[in-house]
Amino acid sequence: MSNQKYTVTAALPYANGPLHLGHIAGVYLPADIFVRYLRMKNEDVVFVCGSDEHGAAITLRAKKEGVTPQEIVDRYHSINKKAFRDFDIDFDIYHRTSSEIHHQTASDYFKKLYEDGQFIQKTSEQYFDEEHQQFLADRYITGECPKCENPNAYGDQCEKCGSDLSPLDLINPKSTISGNKPVLKETSHWFLPMERHEEWLTSWIQEGKIHGKQLHNPKEWKNQVTGQVMSWLTAGLRPRAMTRDLDWGVKVPLEGADGKVLYVWLDAPIGYISATKKWAEDNDKNWEEYWKVNPESGEAETKLIHFIGKDNIVFHSIIFPILLKQHGEYVLPDNVPANEFLNLEGDKLSTSRNWAVWLHEYIEEYPDKIDELRYVLTSIMPESKDSEFTWKDYQDRINNELVAIFGNFVNRVVVLTNKYYEGVVPTAGELSEDDKAVLEEVKSISERIGKSVEQYRFREAMGEAMNIARAGNKYLADAEPWKL
Repeated sequence: MSNQKYTVTAALPYANGPLHLGHIAGVYLPADIFVRYLRMKNEDVVFVCGSDEHGAAITLRAKKEGVTPQEIVDRYHSINKKAFRDFDIDFDIYHRTSSEIHHQTASDYFKKLYEDGQFIQKTSEQYFDEEHQQFLADRYITGECPKCENPNAYGDQCEKCGSDLSPLDLINPKSTISGNKPVLKETSHWFLPMERHEEWLTSWIQEGKIHGKQLHNPKEWKNQVTGQVMSWLTAGLRPRAMTRDLDWGVKVPLEGADGKVLYVWLDAPIGYISATKKWAEDNDKNWEEYWKVNPESGEAETKLIHFIGKDNIVFHSIIFPILLKQHGEYVLPDNVPANEFLNLEGDKLSTSRNWAVWLHEYIEEYPDKIDELRYVLTSIMPESKDSEFTWKDYQDRINNELVAIFGNFVNRVVVLTNKYYEGVVPTAGELSEDDKAVLEEVKSISERIGKSVEQYRFREAMGEAMNIARAGNKYLADAEPWKL
């Protein structure tokens, strides 16, 4: 019996707002389909997700609403957990990074890396809001992107061009708390010297190898993922701060680090590990079997797969792999099948502009139309380029595909079974050559569906599944069983 296991993670959504259709089509629906397929094959799989409850985005929302960060994360954790459940996305665990087990896991992880000399401590000048007496990390500061001139780039990333930024890169920076121009002030932080890891990362991404050992098949990775990672590596990696001057998050477990917390992109991916720990604890499993190499053979018996959106590629394909490898014992991702973005009626989905179809609102409005939405979102999944959701296309796909092809086939079969066989599927008689041909075709389509799912081509798999209904409709039209 194979010891092969699968650890499938879906990006932890920020608990500072509800889920919209872009999140679902980009990350959670493809992950759910993939896991359902593995389970149908009786594979040993753990499917983990949960709320990312730290970071500047949470504290900014709390400030805006005049409440505590805890109130914000409690509210949106509850809304999003229920929306996932109602939408039939079946995680083994939907955890929280504010939990005690996560704080302990993340703290221990940082400490081990620190003790092994994986960080460097640097004192540098960072932007500071004098009115609020606060350093401005990540989302606390905006300005013009030096690469694409987007006027609303954040201090850690430009969401328009995907560039990795630091606050000092921004042109005309301003504080998102006060709107004022910040001043520079000295502060000390622990950095991950990413440039030390360029050589093995390049080999791992391009060849799937580290020190000559084959770890994954790079041909199975999406072009846009390897392309984005290689553009970073070609440009040269820089040290990245792993701590922040904030009071909300996992406290830095070192002396003299008061008022500092772990950077959310160190903290959040460790959330996958702490969630697996909690799941294992509750289900009498050994979490290490799903995350670490076999201590006896030294081989990875787990395939780690991260489902994410394209804005998270760098964190899951560079930063987290560095953290996993440098800790030791952990497996590296087998694949990071990142999707592009879903647009809405010709415009980018935007939480701040409230330009979105919110999942929990759709479910409240149309509780009996969950499968219709799953079908449409799978049909337009932004697998290799951005795609578009419109209500007209939604209507057309339901009427012209789901009803006219699949619904028509099911209806004809049910009507005929009820009319001639009292609703009981009859025992098969002697098969004609036409019967054998259609059964062979269905078998062939089924194999193609499996292959497409394994290659993360879910739109293609859906199209093939619809071909079974097409084959059934043609068979009924040709055989005319009502005349027999």
